[in-house]
Amino acid sequence: MAGEVIVDALPYIDHGYDDVGVRESALAMVEEECRRYRPTKNYLDHLPLPASSPFETPLMVNEFERIQNRLPMETLSMKRYELPPPPSGKLSEVSAWQESIENSMAQLEHQWVRSLNLELMLDYGTEAWKSYLEVFTAMQAKAQLQLQQLKKDIQDVNWQRKQAQTQAGERLRSLEAHWVLLVSKNYEIETECVELEKLVHAARQQLQSIAPPPSANDTAPTPEHTNGFDQDDLAESNGSSSSNPDQPGEDAADADGDSKEEDKPEAQEESSNEST
Repeated sequence: MAGEVIVDALPYIDHGYDDVGVRESALAMVEEECRRYRPTKNYLDHLPLPASSPFETPLMVNEFERIQNRLPMETLSMKRYELPPPPSGKLSEVSAWQESIENSMAQLEHQWVRSLNLELMLDYGTEAWKSYLEVFTAMQAKAQLQLQQLKKDIQDVNWQRKQAQTQAGERLRSLEAHWVLLVSKNYEIETECVELEKLVHAARQQLQSIAPPPSANDTAPTPEHTNGFDQDDLAESNGSSSSNPDQPGEDAADADGDSKEEDKPEAQEESSNEST
């Protein structure tokens, strides 16, 4: 059948994989295959490019453009965490001091938010952590169950494969034994046939050496003339046919004797009547 996979290895019943030289031979075959196989550089050219645009965000688009243009990655800006004073040339400007004040107020607000988060974590972090651990434990238990089921399925598949290969091995061994038996019997039969042919050939040579040469006056009927009968059979048939003509005479004589015996009493009665 087209597309059918022919399995020519039964690991559960085959032996010899750990013998010396088997691994080296397998590696040599792999290296030979690698030397003969020359993959093309762009072996996926016949496939269309994946459509990734629906999943790209603006940040990803900018990052892809930066990578395509081979530009360095921007470093993390720490400016908002700094409190620089106005530049030396703008110390007399009110707007410069106003920007510095706004920056300091933003820094204070950020620190206040951080402290608030820390307070909330102290109050509710333990319970949130416990809840997270419970969810994580449930997820872990579910994953363990799935892992155990997967291992069980793998074990069942391996057991079925082992059972199938064991049955196939027993069948192969029985067929091999039967094949060896048939081959041995055929060999014995061929040997006996050769011996019989030798005996027949020797007997024919012996008969040819013992039989006298045929004379010119020998007119013995051939099997074609006797319709397949031998001379002895013809002689016996001739002897039986020569003896058969006497039998009708005997039967006729017996019949005449009986008729004569039946006529005697009638003759005696006629003579007695005449005397009276």
